[in-house]
Parts: sequence; structure tokens; C-alpha cells
Amino acid sequence: MRKVSPTVEAVRTALAGVQDPEIHRPITDLGMVKDVTVRPDGSVDVAIYLTVAGCPLRDKITRDVTVAVSAVDGVTDVQVELDVMNDEQRTKMRQSLRGDEPTIPFAEPGSMTRVYCVASGKGGVGKSSVTVNLAVAMAERGLSVGVVDADIYGHSVPRMLGTTSRPTRVETMIMPPQAHGVKLISIGMFTPGNTPVVWRGPMLHRALQQFLAEVFWGDLDILLLDLPPGTGDIAISVAQLIPNAEILVVTTPQQAAAEVAERAGAIALKTRQRIAGVIENMSWLQMPDGSRMDIFGSGGGETVAASLSRAIGSDVPLLGQVPLDPKLRVGGDDGTPLVLSEPEAPASVVLRDVAKRLTVRARGLSGRMLSVSPAGR
Repeated sequence: MRKVSPTVEAVRTALAGVQDPEIHRPITDLGMVKDVTVRPDGSVDVAIYLTVAGCPLRDKITRDVTVAVSAVDGVTDVQVELDVMNDEQRTKMRQSLRGDEPTIPFAEPGSMTRVYCVASGKGGVGKSSVTVNLAVAMAERGLSVGVVDADIYGHSVPRMLGTTSRPTRVETMIMPPQAHGVKLISIGMFTPGNTPVVWRGPMLHRALQQFLAEVFWGDLDILLLDLPPGTGDIAISVAQLIPNAEILVVTTPQQAAAEVAERAGAIALKTRQRIAGVIENMSWLQMPDGSRMDIFGSGGGETVAASLSRAIGSDVPLLGQVPLDPKLRVGGDDGTPLVLSEPEAPASVVLRDVAKRLTVRARGLSGRMLSVSPAGR
């Protein structure tokens, strides 16, 4: 049988199936293929442009290119050479992805990304734990999910998702790292060690704006924002920057916490945002004999849901009651969310059900601001 000789066209077709692991677009579309050389003996040399010199995923790109080209009929060997884009090439790539001016894609009228702001009236109710577990549960359902750690002073999402990776900057565009299938960005990725952030309101607003506009999120199905507790600058900035974002209120069964959580949810009355629902965390502790111990009391979630329903004049559901589970805390410290490590644990079952309820809802005008006013006004 005559030996099949590979062609440059066949190799480039194979390379079209290789995606940049950060941008999730074919490397051929991004201008990352510098050159392809096919020798008479079937060996192939492929030259690839990296976006930046210190690309953290250079080894993965090399592996993916090698595997794709090796599958072409007649290829006997593959050698990958890496180079780095110059400023002009990076500018061209960035313009092809984002245009000339950075905008917040989630605020665009045609955006199909559902944006959920996870809010609480006070700290210590497990808001960040709920956020990361919902994000991972949604990603497990096959959705493209991003998380913005908007709690600038108390950022904790990178640890809870088990990553120490840093974003990659391509000109003014920031490529977010991923963990457990979730893209994430946090101010903790830009500060050395455990350095505290000491900023006033305008700087907080600017940081949030950069996270939303300058980070290349790609085509997300869901974006979760882990807000700081209370109704301060960040909550107001989110309403201004992403007016169609919906609010998820996290509380505990304790009535004192519920009263504070109501205020966090009631900010939607002023910002005209939709309240997606209430999640009650630390609802009870399951005892060895099967009984439940209400360590923080009971009824807080129902109270908040009912109060917000009355305040806004439409139903605000209690989406779920998450039982206390020490493993939920352990998962946050270890960087492996409970919905991954023990998907059948009672707390995981509730969180996965909440994630399902939030992702199967029909898209449409729900959660969007409408420019209408009562007759006669």
C-alpha cells in the first residue's frame, strides 16, 4: 500500500480543532498558528504564538497541538515551537474578541447571561460557601459559569475553589483562571499574600467595573457575584453596572439575622432589581439518632421570603434550606466544594437542587428593567 503523505492543509484543519484553554476559541481563529512545515518523511513542525511570554498554560497548548496533529494521516512525528505575539498581534486579537472599547457584556440588551448577586445582610451566614457550591453545581450541569468575588475586603472565593492561579493580562484584557470548571476573578489574585485592601468607595466601584468589563468571560450562561454583606457601595455599583442582575438573599434561621437579611433584599425596591429567591443556610444539625437540632432557631428563611414578597408585591420563593454540615466548611478550606466531594450529602442535595431551579428557569423579560410608568404620570 502507498504511504499517505500529510499536507499542510490537513494539519491546519486539525489545528482548527485546538482551542486556546483560556479564551476557548480555535487557535487558528485567534492568529496563534505562526507556521506549519511538513517534511517528506511525514514529520511536522508547528510554530505557535503564545499571547504572553509567561503563559501559564503553554504546556497544555503544546500537548493539545501535538495530539491533534499526530492524528492526521501520515504524520510520523510532531515538533511544536513556541513564540510570543508582538504588540500589534495582541491588539488585533483583543479587538477581534472585545472591540476597541471594553464594555460590560452582561449589561447589553441582548445578553443571555443570567446574573445572580448573592447577598446577605450580615457576615458569617455562609454566603461565599453557598456561592461556590452553586457555581460548581451549575458547571456540573454543563453550563458555562463565572464567579466574581465582589467582596473586595473579605475575598475568599479563590481559596474555596482551591486555586492560587493568577489571571493572564493581554493588553487591557484579563483572562480569568478556572477551577472545577468555573471561571473566577478576585482582588485576592492581584494582591501579595494576605495583604488587606484599604480602599474607599470610588476605588471599589472601579475594581468591580474592571472585573466585569476587562475580564474576558466568553459566552457565560451564569455569572454569580459574591457580594460583601450589607447594602453598601458594591451593592449600589452592581445595580448601576448590571441593572438586570437578580438578587439571591442568604440568611440563617435566626430571627435577628433574618431581619438584617430583609434589608439586603429590600435594596431591590430602590434599584428595581428582581429578587430570585431566598436561601436559608445552617438550617439545622442532623443528629446521629436522626433527629434535628435547630442550633440557630428556625423560620428565618420563611420570614425573609414572606416579608420580601409583601414588600415587592410578588412571590419571592424560599429556594432551599441547607443543613449544617462540618464537611461544607472543610470543603471550603480545602478548595473542594461539598457538591463535588460528597454530592449525596444532605447539604449538597439541597444546593444542587437550588442550582437546578436557578438554571432551568425560562429566559425572557424576567429580571430585566422595564422602562414603563403608571398611566397619568
